[in-house]
Amino acid sequence: MYKILIADPIHADGIAFLEAQSDVQCVVRTRMSHQEVLECIDGYHGLIVRSETQVTQDVLEKGNFLQVVGRAGVGVDNIALNIATRLGVAIVNAPTGNTIAAVEHTIALLLSLARHVPQADASLKRGEWRRGEFMGVEVRGKTLGIVGLGRVGSEVARRAIGMDMHVLGYDPFVSPDYCSKLGIELESLANVLSNSDFLTLHTPLTDTTRHIIGTEEIASLKKGIRLLNVARGGLIDETALQNGLDSGQVAGAALDVFVQEPPQNTALIAHPRVITTPHLGGSTIEAQAQVAIEVVEQVLSVLRGQPARYTVNAPFVAPEAQELIAPFLQVAMDVGKIAIQLSEGQLASVTLRFQGEIASSDTSGIKAAALMGLLQPITEERVNLVNANFLAEQRNLQVIELADSSLPDQYSSLITVEIATSEGPIRVSGTYLRGTTHLVRVRDEWMDAELDIPYLLFIDHYDQPGLIGLVGSITGKHDINIAFMAVGRQEVRGRATMVVGLDDPMADSVLAEVRSVPQIEVARVVRLT
Repeated sequence: MYKILIADPIHADGIAFLEAQSDVQCVVRTRMSHQEVLECIDGYHGLIVRSETQVTQDVLEKGNFLQVVGRAGVGVDNIALNIATRLGVAIVNAPTGNTIAAVEHTIALLLSLARHVPQADASLKRGEWRRGEFMGVEVRGKTLGIVGLGRVGSEVARRAIGMDMHVLGYDPFVSPDYCSKLGIELESLANVLSNSDFLTLHTPLTDTTRHIIGTEEIASLKKGIRLLNVARGGLIDETALQNGLDSGQVAGAALDVFVQEPPQNTALIAHPRVITTPHLGGSTIEAQAQVAIEVVEQVLSVLRGQPARYTVNAPFVAPEAQELIAPFLQVAMDVGKIAIQLSEGQLASVTLRFQGEIASSDTSGIKAAALMGLLQPITEERVNLVNANFLAEQRNLQVIELADSSLPDQYSSLITVEIATSEGPIRVSGTYLRGTTHLVRVRDEWMDAELDIPYLLFIDHYDQPGLIGLVGSITGKHDINIAFMAVGRQEVRGRATMVVGLDDPMADSVLAEVRSVPQIEVARVVRLT
């Protein structure tokens, strides 16, 4: 039973989803002081927060059973990432749930900034009719600079292009090809700053992005620029921005986030050319529900030993590669689990072969998932995407990576794990088809088995009539349900490998009965969950 503490308010749909899980005890305790968090964290396996609760080093070290911290939202600057990584605690977030909400809020502020909507509304409500003071500009034909081309930045670009804006982008972690497909001109930061009529920020807050817009950057901006920040407070030096507004270098600013929240710089908020909202980027009914469900799913994936798609302190995957790479994390883990459980003898080395489309991508995340699958069945230590590489290095495990864009015609991508031991090699290959992992090769025998079941029975045998019936009769006699059966062979009536998918566990006595069948050389049960 996993104990999960919800320390900040999240949408009721997320709580209901957790409470519906049979293996979870969910405790909701919000508005706690830091000392109260320290006093209660020990004993919990998972922690879910938003931005209020500070997950500091002492919190992480007090959580002796803590495996995962889930951030219901995107930014994780309230979490001690380096300490969590050292301790093997996965940090997951919910980056897609509020994407559209943040994008739409950005566009709303951009248009409000262009047409002075809030100021005109306030003036009219004061009984004034001063149309001449609120002359705006059209966004059509203007240049929008976007700093950060992740999910939000990319979706803002799509909508800006739809309004006939010219879009420049800066992001050191995306490729020119990705940008060209979106219609974005990828430029240096200096070129984006000096050539944009509007500038919007969509990066996380890190040591390198803090004050990415400071005094020098303000001075280099195109005179009369309009600046937006719906990302993280601290990306803009607020004092430098205020000076830029006062000098006329910056024509206007729209801010949804601040260095301190609630903000302390009241002079900036009161500036007549500044539009502000109280961190509303993700504040839609739809977004809050989606974020809550998304972070809960990520937390449960980690606790159940599965790769979580949005693990912040796992190996980095560039945005344009995520759609291709993410499904193969589960494939790599499953193939690794099967290979290690089929191997015998002293482990010498592991070879990871990536073929097809994935071979041209950054496979560091897939490597970590494969090592996670390899190590989980053979160690009592907590293994996840965060520390899999570290644990492999700690064991002096030799890991060889090979990438090859060629592969059998029927697959777009293939992952193979080959384990060399003192008893000989074992080779297992898998791919991603129709939403699930498919096992397609064991040693040199090709097959197709969909891995959506908890147990696999592997049988090395001679291909002879009646064997499938014998195995089926044994499992039936012991009330073990068969989900599927697949056979790979190189020649008729020659050596073959049978894979039987089982919905139920197989006791050692039943496995011994299977092994007693004369045509069977070796039989092993592999557990996937």
